[in-house]
Amino acid sequence: MNKQDDRPLATVVIPNWNGMRWLPKCIEALEKQTVSCFEILVVENASTDGSLEWLRGHGVPVLKNDRNLGFAGGVNAGIRAVRARETVPPYVILLNNDTEVEPEFVEALLEAMEKDRRLFAVSAMMLRVQDTSMIDDAGDSMTLPGWAFQRGTEEPRTRYEQGCEVFSACGGAAIYRMEYLEKTGLFDETHFAYLEDLDLCWRARLLGYRVRYCPEARVKHYGSATSGSKYNAFKVRLSSRNHIWLMYKNQPDFLLFLHSPWIAAGLLVKALFFAKKGLFLPWLSGTWEGLTHLDRVKRVRFEEIPPGRFLSIEKLLILGTIEYARHYAERALA
Repeated sequence: MNKQDDRPLATVVIPNWNGMRWLPKCIEALEKQTVSCFEILVVENASTDGSLEWLRGHGVPVLKNDRNLGFAGGVNAGIRAVRARETVPPYVILLNNDTEVEPEFVEALLEAMEKDRRLFAVSAMMLRVQDTSMIDDAGDSMTLPGWAFQRGTEEPRTRYEQGCEVFSACGGAAIYRMEYLEKTGLFDETHFAYLEDLDLCWRARLLGYRVRYCPEARVKHYGSATSGSKYNAFKVRLSSRNHIWLMYKNQPDFLLFLHSPWIAAGLLVKALFFAKKGLFLPWLSGTWEGLTHLDRVKRVRFEEIPPGRFLSIEKLLILGTIEYARHYAERALA
């Protein structure tokens, strides 16, 4: 990769909704990168906290939306705006507004993508800003019950210093290949927010593409800056709804039947978990909406997918289930 190439190799798209508290440090960190072959585009989702004025006052390129389109709609608007240009960069990097990237972040992601043409996306090492020795996200995994989880969350970063294959890139800090986005389609805007990144990478895997974790691309993450907390009614309702849609869209009927005991057990565990946290009604509302509005989402054309692809994804779901059990067993015994 030519570090001095004036032609942008990537556009960093940052969705923002009332993120004025985080934007200055986010933009400042991007301005200190070891390469300059990228550009920044902040997608402004109708903030009311002065974000737009600050961005314009500091010369940061902005795409202004008239209303909050959520994460999925916001980043899609940004990607479409980049696609509409005469010269389209080969990559798009998605970045949450509540992040501070390290200087090698962009360079490491670009180098990872250029080493392997099979890669659809590469996920960065996300660190907890409160303690950068601990992982926030090292790529995302899926389980047989349909639970998505952040690899390595609240574990020492030393366990995750090696790159590896992951089920999905975390859309909070990841790079995607523009060419392959033409084939997979963009993020599903019916999700609005949560699990849309898992959905996109699942579709990519069904098309035969790969996803990788790159520990050399590091970013500090505050976490839940937009939604306000790890568990709240808004997040629980959308996540519960999108969990149903995620499984329905990306698995044929025979696999849904095969996984039904896992899915049923998973729903029961989640119901008890959120009831204990006083969030049973948002969970129930979201789950009911997901089950009763399957017609809102578009399923994959499974007849076009080679059977071997389902087997390879099944293997990842089994490994993800084992990893999930290991992670929470260790926390329970700590």
